[in-house]
Order: sequence, then C-alpha cells, then structure tokens
Amino acid sequence: MGLASNLLLVFTAGLLSAVTTGAGAFPFFVIDDVNRRVQVILWGLASGIMVSASTFGLVFEGLAAADGTADHFLIVGGLLAGATLVVVANRLLSGHEFDPREYAEADFRKLVLILGVLTVHSFPEGVAVGVSFAELNLAGGVEFGPFIVPLLAIFMTVAIAIHNIPEGLAISIPLRTVGISNWKIVWWAIFSSLPQPIGAVLAFAFVRVALEFLPAGFGFAAGAMIYLVGSEFIPEAIDIGTELPYGGYRELVVAFVVGVLLMAPLAVFG
Repeated sequence: MGLASNLLLVFTAGLLSAVTTGAGAFPFFVIDDVNRRVQVILWGLASGIMVSASTFGLVFEGLAAADGTADHFLIVGGLLAGATLVVVANRLLSGHEFDPREYAEADFRKLVLILGVLTVHSFPEGVAVGVSFAELNLAGGVEFGPFIVPLLAIFMTVAIAIHNIPEGLAISIPLRTVGISNWKIVWWAIFSSLPQPIGAVLAFAFVRVALEFLPAGFGFAAGAMIYLVGSEFIPEAIDIGTELPYGGYRELVVAFVVGVLLMAPLAVFG
C-alpha cells in the first residue's frame, strides 16, 4: 500500500480512539450523576491498561527491535524524553489551566490556548498509536482489508480508546453541572482528544522514515504514557476517592490490576 493509504489508516485509528472520549458523556443520557466509586474504578482501569500496554507493548516491542547496546540506550533515552516532554510542556502551560466549563464560551484566542493544553495530554496518546503501527504491512500482522496490521497496533488503539472514556467522563461532569446539553458535552469531550490522530500520523511518518530511531520512538511513547498515568490519572483517582472507605484505594488497586491483566497478552502475542 502507498504512503497516503497508510497515513489514512493510522489517522483513522487515532481518530477512532479520540471519538471514544465522547462515550464518557453517555451515562448522562440515562442518569443525572456518576458516583465516585465508579469514577475511581474507571480511572484505575484506564491507568492499568495504559501502564500494561506501554510496558508489555511499547517497551517490549522496542527491545525486540533493538540491535545491540546502542539501541537499548535509545529506548532508555526515549523513555526519559517522553516523560520530560510532558513535564516541560505542563510547566510551559501551567498558567493556562482551563476548566472544561470554559469550552462552551471560549473565544478564538482562548480556544487556541485550550488546544495547547489539550495537546500536552492527548498528543502523547496519539504518538503511542502511531508508533504501534510502525510495522504496518510487514509480515506477522493481522489482515485488515488490503492492510496487514500489527497486533500491537490493535492492542494499543483499543487501549487508548478504553482509557479515553474516563477522561471524557471527567470533562463531562463539570459541563453537566452548568447545564450544557448532552450532545454538546459529547462534542466537547471528543474535542479534547482531537490532537490524538495528528500525533498518530506524525509519529508513524517519523518512525517509518527514520527506522534507526524506532527503539527510541517506542521508548518515547511509553515514557510519556507512563508518566501521564503516574502524574495525572492516579492522582485524579485518589482525589475523587477521598470520601470513599479507605480513600478509594481498594477500588483503585483492584481496577488497576484488572487493567494490567487485560493488556498482559501483549507480552506473549505482541
């Protein structure tokens, strides 16, 4: 398949994972509120899925692609670079934190700033999807129409899609409290993840052109995702669970372990 077709497939995968963010708003079509225990469970599940997919998928794949000590250093460097980029980007945008309730009333200038903040959170997820497609149309994948899709790409796209649901819920709750209509909430939730397909395409194009940096690409995506889990997803779950018995840690730990186990097959089949 040509480069344009490959890029379109990767963009579609990134877009599909982004669209699932809107599913976080669906509970409000049938209920008025989502209790804290369910929120903690969702964040724990998403965190376990992302740590497991990053480790068993991206890091293991990077090690498999490595050819000698130099490539192992590339993986470690990529891990550190992915985490560092998120840290630096967060600090640069630290003065522009936005409440999701501001989305609906934002003017153009504010929307640009909001997109900058969202890119910090969503772009690395897109990078993870794009890097996972590095071996697209090579032997060992799953036939999908005219494409041969790596099993890692399927796992990673599904993992990001599942992980986006609690993110969508977190965005939807404040919008719901100020009376935004359900379908508008769905749109703003999806809007928050629109950088993902862009990140997917850019990452895929880079690793296909610069194959010698593929181990670093796997490491970068894994480092960014693992750092986001540790610095944002887990703290968010802990904050929500403060009023639950044992601070919600019981639900968080169980959900995290379940999430890890869901992606564990990557260690065997990835």
